[in-house]
Amino acid sequence: MKILFLGDVMGRGGRAAVEREIPRLRAAWKLDFVVVNGENATGGMGLSAGHAKAILDAGADVITLGDHAFDQKDMFAYVEQEPRILRPLNYAKAAPGKGARVFNAAGGRKVLVAQVLGQVFMKRPFDDPFSAIDGVLRQYPLGGLVQASLVDMHCEATSEKMAMGHFCDGRASVVVGTHTHVPTADAMILPGGTAYQTDAGMCGDYHSVIGMKKDEPMRRFITGMAKERFEPAMGEVTVSGLYIETDDRTGKATRVEMVRQGGRLAAAGPA
Repeated sequence: MKILFLGDVMGRGGRAAVEREIPRLRAAWKLDFVVVNGENATGGMGLSAGHAKAILDAGADVITLGDHAFDQKDMFAYVEQEPRILRPLNYAKAAPGKGARVFNAAGGRKVLVAQVLGQVFMKRPFDDPFSAIDGVLRQYPLGGLVQASLVDMHCEATSEKMAMGHFCDGRASVVVGTHTHVPTADAMILPGGTAYQTDAGMCGDYHSVIGMKKDEPMRRFITGMAKERFEPAMGEVTVSGLYIETDDRTGKATRVEMVRQGGRLAAAGPA
């Protein structure tokens, strides 16, 4: 199976680029399944129902969220109506929506997608992500009920993301990190057959501070004082993510490539 994962979509520029590139990449790379992290797609903070629909209409099979899952208030209701949107598995127990689901891919194949939030350096204490994902992977083993599975590890610390990759090795097809908006150069297949990258990066303007216009973040770092709101940068966007091929029989990864399309980081992607 050919799977594309796209990192955090950042604001209007990121949305426009993703909506343009998904149909093109689906055709060019003959993709079977596309997952997009969309938690910063609306003004850099959260995802609105309308913007979620536009990304899904462009060809995304699933949208994952993150710690900003409900910054846009209409997502409280929309996540219950739209099964293709996942909030973190270990968010508050009373949160609407689901953190893991099995989806249909081309040819009747089944793909499990799940998202968990890390605990290290995060602003609020979330439940243990390791025990949360363990139960899901036990319920949907590779080579059994699903032909592939993808885990979006949304957190700050690279060490925690790496630990999750090794924890899921051999039990998930893909573990990919999101949240920090900076792509890491460590895409690999772990010994047990799980494709891994610490952070997929963002779909946004990299002439910025993690996707925001740079003046206000720089002012706060230098002076310790806020003057204006953060606003997403609106320059040329790089669409960043991870391309994975898996074996339908075992569910394990056979190929992994970093994706960089357009903008300042354009370089990589499957030939």
